[in-house]
Amino acid sequence: MAEDATLRFGRLRRIPSSVWALGLVSLLMDFSSEMIHALLPVYLVGAMGATMAQVGVIEGVAEATASIVKIFSGAVSDWFASRKLLAILGYGLAAVTKPLFPLAPNVGWVMSARFIDRIGKGVRGAPRDALVADVTPPELRGAAFGLRQSLDTVGAFLGPAVAVLVMWLTVDDIRAVFWVAVIPAVLAVAVLAFGVREPEESRPARPARFPLHWDELKGLGGDFWLVVTAATLFSLARFSEAFLILKATSLGLPAALAPLVLVAMNVVYAAASYPAGVFSDRGDRVTPLAVGTLMLVLADAALAYAPSMPLVWAGVALWGLHMGLTQGLFSALVADSAPAALRGTAFGVFNLAGGLALLLASYAAGALWDLYGSAATFAAGGVIAAVSLAALIPLARSRR
Repeated sequence: MAEDATLRFGRLRRIPSSVWALGLVSLLMDFSSEMIHALLPVYLVGAMGATMAQVGVIEGVAEATASIVKIFSGAVSDWFASRKLLAILGYGLAAVTKPLFPLAPNVGWVMSARFIDRIGKGVRGAPRDALVADVTPPELRGAAFGLRQSLDTVGAFLGPAVAVLVMWLTVDDIRAVFWVAVIPAVLAVAVLAFGVREPEESRPARPARFPLHWDELKGLGGDFWLVVTAATLFSLARFSEAFLILKATSLGLPAALAPLVLVAMNVVYAAASYPAGVFSDRGDRVTPLAVGTLMLVLADAALAYAPSMPLVWAGVALWGLHMGLTQGLFSALVADSAPAALRGTAFGVFNLAGGLALLLASYAAGALWDLYGSAATFAAGGVIAAVSLAALIPLARSRR
């Protein structure tokens, strides 16, 4: 046990400083985004009269937009000299759009704000992940992606926790929470600009053609496409966390305490991400993915049939565990399987496929809820998650 702890600490010390800085940037931006995201479903439904289907469309379109943009930003980062500049552009755009949320007078305005904010996420996501892979030795990739994901998720539970505090201090003023969320977004851009180094020696050679050319895409290889297939099927089962919040409030959780749902989920998510990455560096990234998918099945089962809040909290914790066991590992698998010169493009393609699947999943989740209730939404997610396990079989064979 002590030896394992020493090993984990030793790995943390070997992870490059730029990865730590990128993790802090992710922490601050998620702090900001989740302060807004934790209350947005309640605000849309309660204050603006949106339907569940509209919430699903807003969330799905937002995430799909980010994913579509990622394929272009990833390719551009392979082609040009700096991934960092693209990341600054993306984080900067997200910071600039944060004030739009408290100023929103209607559902359409909120949807526009989410759309622009997710363009920023799309611009920064693939270059940032490719930069992590560029500066990290292969034997530390699982740990590096797990660390960045853990720090990102620390922000994701601090944001909702602070949102609850601000709601209490302002007597449930949601717009005040949205204004406070502007501060960490601005800090994230500052840390990225001054704290992240992109050494020239870490940059792979530029592709012969612009990476979205068919001949370059073919160079991504069969192993990469197996990863994309497995991740896409998995994403069809993983709709927006907005529905976790709506499930909890439908069973009586007060709106002021709704952010605690994301706090609980992200505490488990953050705790699981780094250990899962370290375990996967021993040579087995597929087993944690399989366990994570099973956790999603159990989470959906608990949320589908929860009669009261205790079972909802169990489902939320299991949802966080499945995220911790899967998200960083899928990124590590992309880094493992893609050629160094096409890493940005590979992360873009990976995120595009997953984002389109998430769009479909979130729309279907909202429609099922409106027609048949919350049980149908979560039961359908559990069935699709169970089916997606089959996609891990060829991936495991390929890894062996």
